[in-house]
Amino acid sequence: MRRCPFYACFLLTAFAATCLAQKAAAPEQAKPAQQFKPIPGYDPSVMDTTANPCTDFYQYACGNFAKLHPIPPDMPEFNQFANLIEFNNQALRGILEKAEAAHAPAGSNEQKIGDYYSSCLDTDAIDKQGLAPIQPVLDRIASLKSRQELPALIADLNRMGVGVFFDYGSMQDFKDATREIAYIDQSGLGLPEKDYYFRTDAKSVQTRQEYVAHLANMLRLLGDKPEAAQSEAQKVMDLETALAKASQGVVERRNPDNIYHMMTLTSFSATAPAIDATKYVSLIGSPSVQDLNVVAPQFFPALNKAIDDTDLATIRAYLRAHLADSFSMRLPQAFDEEHFDFYGRKLEGTPQEQARWKRCVEATDAGLGEALGQVYVEQYFTPDMKAETLQMVHDIETAMGEDIQQIQWMSPETKVKAEQKLHAVADKIGYPNHWRSYAKLEIRPGDAIGNSMRAREFETAYQLDKIGKPVNREEWQMTPPTVNAYYDPSMNDINFPAGILQPAFYDKNATAATNYGHIGAVVGHELTHGFDDEGSKFDAKGNLHNWWTPEDKRRFDAKTDCVANEYSQFTAVDSLKVNGRLTLGENTADNGGARLAYMALMARVALSGTPVAETAEQRTEQHYTPQQQFFIGYAQNWCSNDRPEMTRMLVQTDPHSPEKIRVRGVLVNMPEFSQAFGCKAGQPMAPADRCRVW
Repeated sequence: MRRCPFYACFLLTAFAATCLAQKAAAPEQAKPAQQFKPIPGYDPSVMDTTANPCTDFYQYACGNFAKLHPIPPDMPEFNQFANLIEFNNQALRGILEKAEAAHAPAGSNEQKIGDYYSSCLDTDAIDKQGLAPIQPVLDRIASLKSRQELPALIADLNRMGVGVFFDYGSMQDFKDATREIAYIDQSGLGLPEKDYYFRTDAKSVQTRQEYVAHLANMLRLLGDKPEAAQSEAQKVMDLETALAKASQGVVERRNPDNIYHMMTLTSFSATAPAIDATKYVSLIGSPSVQDLNVVAPQFFPALNKAIDDTDLATIRAYLRAHLADSFSMRLPQAFDEEHFDFYGRKLEGTPQEQARWKRCVEATDAGLGEALGQVYVEQYFTPDMKAETLQMVHDIETAMGEDIQQIQWMSPETKVKAEQKLHAVADKIGYPNHWRSYAKLEIRPGDAIGNSMRAREFETAYQLDKIGKPVNREEWQMTPPTVNAYYDPSMNDINFPAGILQPAFYDKNATAATNYGHIGAVVGHELTHGFDDEGSKFDAKGNLHNWWTPEDKRRFDAKTDCVANEYSQFTAVDSLKVNGRLTLGENTADNGGARLAYMALMARVALSGTPVAETAEQRTEQHYTPQQQFFIGYAQNWCSNDRPEMTRMLVQTDPHSPEKIRVRGVLVNMPEFSQAFGCKAGQPMAPADRCRVW
């Protein structure tokens, strides 16, 4: 129901994926939690200064990171983001434990976040309840006797966040950014994306076999006999394979023109009568709709055929398995462990599940994010931090304006439109101006799965209620403690939650040069998304509208082709190459963002006349020039230690390049880097041919 398919994030890593992997843990008092401290903006300990910066700058800036920061057994990777996420989780845990102990008045935000968290932790109660909390839903599935009953059942499951068959929700109209419309989209796959069902290499074949075994294990835990569960699981796999075959691929979905197809509800209904769209829309609780965006129109006739061709017993097995996976963390421990075994251990390569308290913190943030976030920002995001970040944003926006004016390949006519779009970008820093109300969400002590169901249904109703209404431009799509940032092309805004505006990304004790390399590059990255191959299709008002002259568009496409081809040559893991088309938008944003942040820093240095402040904490950086500090700061954003299984999965699904390549791919394209470190033409970090869009 969320807009996440339609906006560009700075980071999508294991920590987006770990919501899949849930497993019960022993009581938290059994052993002290590992403590994570903020990593400073400039960290000389992780550098390998014996390496030649002109040969491999990642090794130079981050060469000792993996040795000093082994991957914790409950993580698929460890990096700056992971460390800050863990630190923020500790901070949120303190807030939640205080709320839990306060016994606040019923209905207050404090009561809700405290009881949501404590109920999630109570594995004894969860185990004791067994399947009882979801038994009414299981009974409804078991009573499915005809396909005519299926739309109502899908509506019930979708309302509680169980992704079966398709997804329905609200979105900003791509071609009229003032209004909220309904959309319907492909969904219902248990593997990360469609090509997992069709790749023929040995690892992919093994993954499919493991997935079928996982489905069988879930069905067995729900009470099926082993031999029946195995047979049902294979049939569910066959059903999902049919859905995958008709689904859009991850590269195809990057083009907004490919995911925007307005149809009347009547016309759409005729393409998939098996889901009775008119009935479904009413039953899920949506406002009445006359038209909607059919995101993937080719999917629905195939979905209709798959439903018609699949026996009801297999459809029931499919629904039951997805229900159990969706709520596995709030079901008895065996469900939680089975879910993690496949999605965490096998897909990500993570040997051990995260402690229960961490997952309950993240679950509370997901369910009551602005109630929890309001307390977080009061304690961890000061007004001076917001002011400094906003100043940096303005500096970088000024740099982009200068960049637009000085580039040679764009005509004056298109430059005017580009500047109009730039000046219309809205800057959102830290947290919303107005907090959401959770008054209608009931949270009960000791009711983990009920709280989760009600929170999901509350969120579904909140999103559906937008349909047909004017867009709320004050709204955020991430919670304040989130360690991430994003650009929304329909809103034409850049968003930086308070969670990422912490060390190492923003460090008040670091030099300006280091901070511009860190958070400045993040700001520039999001701003550049407005002008990458996707964002550039939207105008200043957020409408999907071509504002380019044909010749300028041809030149722009040639420049983005250079980036796509360049990154396709980089090896991610083993013999697996980066998908330059899948990662094109993020690579363009990385390159443009670093260049804009560097331009802004140089302007600030020239204006102030004092490149760095003289404090005791900062003098350790002084033997590097401001230019060198900037590039070290940028590279240290991406110091990382990764499991190969996780890297492999992300290369196939994530629009971001692996961390090492996010360093190399940017710096080889910046002559300023070569100048800062004295690299000679022809050295690995100073190639003769470079790519540049912005």
